[in-house]
Amino acid sequence: MNAKESDRYYHSHIMSADDAVRIVKSGDRVLDGHGPGQPTMLREALVRRADELENVEMVCGFALGQAEYCQPKYQKSFVFNSVFNTGPTRRAHWEGRAEFTSSPLSEMDRLFTTRLPADVLFIHVTPPNKNGYVSMGIAVDYTRAVVDHAKVVIAQVNQNMPWTYGDSLIHVTDIDRFVLGDVPIHEIPVPEKISDVEKSIAGHIASLIEDGDTIQTGVGAIPDTVLSLLGNHKDIGVHTELASTGIMKMIEKGVINNSRKTLDRDKVTCTMMGGTRDFYTYVDQNPTFELRRSGYVNNPLIIAQQKNMVAMNSAIQVDLLGQVCADMIGPKQFSGVGGQLDFLRGASMAENGKAIICMPATAANGTISRIVSSLDAGAAVTDTRYDVMYIVTEYGIADLWGRTNRQRARELIQIAHPDFREALEREYYESIHKVI
Repeated sequence: MNAKESDRYYHSHIMSADDAVRIVKSGDRVLDGHGPGQPTMLREALVRRADELENVEMVCGFALGQAEYCQPKYQKSFVFNSVFNTGPTRRAHWEGRAEFTSSPLSEMDRLFTTRLPADVLFIHVTPPNKNGYVSMGIAVDYTRAVVDHAKVVIAQVNQNMPWTYGDSLIHVTDIDRFVLGDVPIHEIPVPEKISDVEKSIAGHIASLIEDGDTIQTGVGAIPDTVLSLLGNHKDIGVHTELASTGIMKMIEKGVINNSRKTLDRDKVTCTMMGGTRDFYTYVDQNPTFELRRSGYVNNPLIIAQQKNMVAMNSAIQVDLLGQVCADMIGPKQFSGVGGQLDFLRGASMAENGKAIICMPATAANGTISRIVSSLDAGAAVTDTRYDVMYIVTEYGIADLWGRTNRQRARELIQIAHPDFREALEREYYESIHKVI
């Protein structure tokens, strides 16, 4: 199709959001974008049709905004199915009004094209270029694979969406309906205050990173602080699920240049982005950043090919055997595995790789230890003890790789809060070491 035909196709398929979502019918499965790239206008238009619909399955991962279809008043119209909970969606799960599907991000390309195929896909894109291509901007993730398989693809077209390269490019003829909507892109702000605990944890993590390493990082106080502590490092590369504002700052300082990456050399490789408006301006038309499908970025076999790969992820609890719970608070589904298990395993397999799990030593204003003799009742294991290498708290680094159970317990007790160490040691010998 030539440029004129592409332009004709595009303009002939533009309509209002209300008209675009009329194609959704009761019983359909709708995939509502992902993360900062969610097209809010389409979701809002569909919610306006709530009285006309029943049992529409709304599937979403990292939800930002209001996620209105999770509200109790819409439970007959919409059934929410999540692969990763956030603030707007947790309550629906905790009150028994939603479903949760367990899947690492590396498997979601296959999940949403086979087991949970979409009738309708909502995506968020740039206006087309002269050749008839749009860019998915800051969110490629698993939605890029679904573009090729969904029965209907509806795109919100937004001039504020940055143009990015890689798997983000789609021809207009792969999209069925376009809705024009130049609304602000979801931002993830840089934390204004960093606590002493977060600074200490970040300092321990930074001590494990060497010149020439390729890192996986995220957003939040600890990842941003880790990046800020790498000012004297050289030739750092990035292969990460979510690229953030902190990466931009380290590129500008010359710390991150991706020159020693094994794969995708000279590129920041990610599957989505989340940051400030300045960050989105920075990545617009910036060939340093390459967005790839989550089936590539999060594939442990791809990650394992990056020599000197360092993965950083967080936890809610760790038991004395090294089992990690990162997505549940007791029986409550707090978040999801996302890419944590993918990067943990990939980094563990990589030559000179390091897989790091970090968390504050306590919760609830210091009254609860996050290092425990056993995980809370109802909490599932996110990362098995066979996958874990390093656990970091503000009190230091526990190196668990190749350690016996007794050595693991000793390492973990040493990085627990001092107020809980004696009790943890007693619980280990009474409940774990002696099994009669």
